[in-house]
Amino acid sequence: MSGPYDEMIDQMADPEEAKDGERVCRALTAAMDQEQRNDFDFLWEYSARENQLPPPGDWRVWMIMAGRGFGKTRAGAEWVRMIADAYPEARIALVSSSLAEARAVMVEGDSGLLAICRPGHKPHFEPSLHRVRFANGAQAQLFSSAEPEARRGPQHSHAWCDEIGKWPLAGERATRCWDNLMLGMRLGEDPRVAVTTTPRAVPLVQRLVAQAAKGDDVVITHGKTGDNSRLPDRFHDAIRNEYAGTLLARQEMDGELLEDIEGALWTRSLLEQSREAGAVPEAARTVVAVDPPASANGDECGIIVAALGVDGIARVMADRSLGGAAPAEWARRVAETAQEWSADRVVAEANQGGAMVESVLRAADQALPVKLVHASRGKVARAEPVAALYAAGRVRHVGVFARLEDQLCGLLVGGTYAGPGSSPDRADALVWAMSELLLRKTLRPSVTAL
Repeated sequence: MSGPYDEMIDQMADPEEAKDGERVCRALTAAMDQEQRNDFDFLWEYSARENQLPPPGDWRVWMIMAGRGFGKTRAGAEWVRMIADAYPEARIALVSSSLAEARAVMVEGDSGLLAICRPGHKPHFEPSLHRVRFANGAQAQLFSSAEPEARRGPQHSHAWCDEIGKWPLAGERATRCWDNLMLGMRLGEDPRVAVTTTPRAVPLVQRLVAQAAKGDDVVITHGKTGDNSRLPDRFHDAIRNEYAGTLLARQEMDGELLEDIEGALWTRSLLEQSREAGAVPEAARTVVAVDPPASANGDECGIIVAALGVDGIARVMADRSLGGAAPAEWARRVAETAQEWSADRVVAEANQGGAMVESVLRAADQALPVKLVHASRGKVARAEPVAALYAAGRVRHVGVFARLEDQLCGLLVGGTYAGPGSSPDRADALVWAMSELLLRKTLRPSVTAL
């Protein structure tokens, strides 16, 4: 495609011309009045990083797959603005996981369409019509990926799809929405789609990655959280604290699509399908499951909070696991967690330490509702029926539990563990929690002959 920005991109790639451009830019800035300088702040071509600008070439889909805070939303919104400025006849689809998300992020967000346009040149947003109208006649229509059939019929020349890794997976809605969108990309001489997403091992993302590898008109731009030097230190610290030392750090910070281990009981795609956000149903039962370390110098004490909702779905609510702790320390953590979540039961594996486990927990809180469980099978064998519950949609994760999920994806069919650390302590605690909530044997009424 020969677009209004291709020549500028070519010049930026030439170091000598870039230096000349910097000198000209400084001279122009010095000659500007304040109003002109304010307008200059909105010239994306001069402030963007190279990997935030559309790549040259004859691509059909451009996907920015990058870590959190990279500036994906800004890049997508600026691309839409460029298209609208260059093509008054443009009809652009803005697709997100929901209409509310499309409005809050793509249109009205800090890096959305209304924020990036200089005063006096902002497009007009019509919330009731889910439409953005530009002064030159170009239009953008908002769509929800949760309603894939709404993409049947409408035609577009361009589209911006945001966070496709978060699009709903039930009933293959994400892929159905994408397919209907692509079938409607038939306006203009050169329809194009921009995609901005954090990597997620979901079918649609994996499909686009595979198409890019085959050269099927899909171009991928990769980026990391650290590429954005404008982010505050507190954001970097928060991300590091949340994901440091995990495989998910490569996904959430480095923008890398994580591959599954062959033969794993849990896959990244399965966990993404189990992800849940927002309000959850009331809990009928809440348990804290504990996998004690084998010794005082053991790897970790796995401590997982899980709740069985009134809807019959079990949910992982929190991971309070503790590493390198003495018995009194991890017992205190268990007691505090049970109190915080008003747990009905504390389920603790007693294979390592037996009665000592209960006595340590009782020392932390005499009233703790402890139930000791004994493992008759290995960790992986115990995990298999729980993995089946995930596949059946009976378990969900309320949020992201990076270290726990790394361990789950390291449990392999056949009894091998190939995940981080020497033992899947967090995963084992989760298995005990789900076994208590969903696999516990219950007494059923029966008729006995007398």
